[in-house]
Amino acid sequence: MHAFFGFIAMVISLFIWVIIISAIMSWLIAFDVVNRRNRVVYTIADGLYRLTEPLLRPIRNVLPNLGGLDLSPVVLILGLIFLRDVVIFGWIL
Repeated sequence: MHAFFGFIAMVISLFIWVIIISAIMSWLIAFDVVNRRNRVVYTIADGLYRLTEPLLRPIRNVLPNLGGLDLSPVVLILGLIFLRDVVIFGWIL
């Protein structure tokens, strides 16, 4: 049972890194550091968007509109850290 919870914790940690990379990639595209018309950049950005958007969209619907500031990745990361540390590791203890 510990191996299963360890695997779930590892998947959650990996998804947290995917969210961070997705946020950094969106900043690089927004500030025109990388060109979205480049096929490799487009493929990476599209893949990250498809991975993170199903969990970020409901959070964006609940949070108030703050203009250009999107806090949904921060809320999702905090929720995933809570799930990983308190629920999963608390269950093991």
